[in-house]
Amino acid sequence: MGGWRASLAFNFLRIASLTKFTNSGPNPLFRFSSIPKSRARILDFRPFSASSSAAAQYADDLDYKAHQDLDDYSASDSMEYVDIGKIPIKAYFLCTSIDLKSMQAENSRYIVPPTSRSTNSIALRFCNFQSNMTDFKVREITSSCQYMIVFQYGSAVLFNVEDHEAEQYLQMVRRYASGLLPELRKDDYAVKEKLMMDKDMEGGLDCIVLKDLDTDSIRIISSVLGQSIALDHFVSQVDGMVEEFTEINRGMEKTGTFTLDRKKLFQLVGKANSNLADVILKVGLFDRSEIAWRDAKYAQIHEYLREEYEVTQRFGNLNFKLKFVEHNIHFLQEVLQNRRSDLLEWVIIVLLSIENVVSVYEIIRESTAV
Repeated sequence: MGGWRASLAFNFLRIASLTKFTNSGPNPLFRFSSIPKSRARILDFRPFSASSSAAAQYADDLDYKAHQDLDDYSASDSMEYVDIGKIPIKAYFLCTSIDLKSMQAENSRYIVPPTSRSTNSIALRFCNFQSNMTDFKVREITSSCQYMIVFQYGSAVLFNVEDHEAEQYLQMVRRYASGLLPELRKDDYAVKEKLMMDKDMEGGLDCIVLKDLDTDSIRIISSVLGQSIALDHFVSQVDGMVEEFTEINRGMEKTGTFTLDRKKLFQLVGKANSNLADVILKVGLFDRSEIAWRDAKYAQIHEYLREEYEVTQRFGNLNFKLKFVEHNIHFLQEVLQNRRSDLLEWVIIVLLSIENVVSVYEIIRESTAV
C-alpha cells in the first residue's frame, strides 16, 4: 500500500502544479482551458480490491503511467503552455463615423469594461465556452474568444476572427455607421504569446510576440492598427487631390490656362482641411494613450507598433502632400481672383461706355431740337 499512497500523493502534487502553472499571469485571455486527456487519464481511478497483490499491481501500473505522462509533458506538451500559436488580427476602415453609444447600449452583454477614460472606442468580446467544464478549467481557450475593438472615427479591429467570419462582425458595425466608404480597407497582422519569455514583448515577422496577452494589450494593439488603416484612407484621399492638381498643372503647362471653376476649388479646399482635421482630431494620431501612460510594458508595445507601422513618418508624408495641395490652392485662388477682378473691370468699362453713348445721344438730340 505504500506504493499506492506514494502514487496518489504524486498525482495530486502534479495536478496542483499544473493548476498553479495555468493560473499565472494577470487578466488572462487566450489560454488552454483544461488538462489534456492524455494527462487527465491519471485521475480516472478504477475500483480496487482488498487484495494486496491487486493493489500493488495497480499501484505499479499507475506509477508507470504517471511517470510516462510526466515525461510526455516535459518533452512535448509543455510547449502548449509556453508557446501559443499566432492569433490573427484584422483591421478595417469602413466609414467616417460610428455611433458608439447606440452600439454599446444594444450590445451591452458583449461589452468589455473600459480600463481608461477614453471614449473614442469600445471593446466587445464574443466567447463560446463548452458546457462540460472541469474543475481544472481556469483559462479561456484561444478558439473560444473573439474580440472586436470599434473606433468612433470608422475603424474596427478583429482578434482571433477568420476571414469567413469577419463579415458578420462588420455587418454589426455597419448598422451604427455613417458615411460608409465604397471601398473597404483592410490590413492583417498577428500576435503571438510566449508565457515563459524573459521580456514583456519582442517583434516578429508580421506579428508581435507578448509574454502575456490581456485586454489592455488588445486595446493598445487595436489603437495603433486602427489609426494606421485610417491613415491609409486619408493618404489615399490626399493622393487623389495631388493627382488632380498635377493634371491641372500639366494642362496649364500646355495651354497657359486652366478650366477649374471657383466651386470646384472651394470643394478641394474643404476636402484638404477636413482630412487634416480628421487625422489630428478624430483619429487622435498624436493623443497619448492613457493605458500606455500607466504601465511601461504597454508603452513599449505602443511605441513598437507605431515604429513598425511608421505612423509618424507617414503623417509627415501626408502633411507634405497637404502643403503641396495648399500651395496650389493659393495659386489657383489668386488666378481666379484676378479673373474676377478682370471681369469686374470689363463690366465697369462697358457701363462707362454705355453712359458715354447715352450722354452723346442726349447732346445730339438737344442740338437737333434747337
